[in-house]
Amino acid sequence: MAKKVVASLQKGGGKEHTKVIKMFKNEKGSVSFKQEIVHNDKVKEWFDKN
Repeated sequence: MAKKVVASLQKGGGKEHTKVIKMFKNEKGSVSFKQEIVHNDKVKEWFDKN
């Protein structure tokens, strides 16, 4: 599925977006990941918020 997302972002205005992934520890102490596709201008804000 990731290949479809990346391929669809290469067309049109997709180059203005970035897939961001952040690693964090959950309540149980194990590592989890949060990922989202955001606009290039909002990447720093997304990491500060999450």
